Amino acid sequence: MAQFDMKKLDTSDKIVAGAGVVTLICLFLPWWGGGGYSQNGLGTSWGWIGALLIIAAAVYLVMLRSGSNMPKNQFGPGVTVLGLSLIGTVIVLLRWLTIPKGSFVGFSYGPEFGLYLTILAGIVQVVLAFRLFKSSGEKVPWEANKPSS
Repeated sequence: MAQFDMKKLDTSDKIVAGAGVVTLICLFLPWWGGGGYSQNGLGTSWGWIGALLIIAAAVYLVMLRSGSNMPKNQFGPGVTVLGLSLIGTVIVLLRWLTIPKGSFVGFSYGPEFGLYLTILAGIVQVVLAFRLFKSSGEKVPWEANKPSS
């Protein structure tokens, strides 16, 4: 088993990993609430699936950079991390758009700070994953198998 070394991670990798840690913490913070009641990320329907994909992108990148024996897949690491981050963030954004919200006399309910922090962490991770993808020189999957003209 490979020994983990933080020095193998560059700044972007550390921020991607940090976004994953923030997302993990946010799963236990309030995502929805009102009137003294709140629900954490694990209890707000399907939004947690997106959060898990954001966490998975961070774990995958850290394990890859640390020299762990990762199973081979048909896509490169840039595509994998970008895909997991992007799909996860889109799912969390969709949950934010569909979460019940409203107010009436002296009472309001809707998204809470845990959901907003998860969205922010996801966006940061997507931006850095895109930079990783562009710097890796990988092609998007639908372009990789095209014959050269």
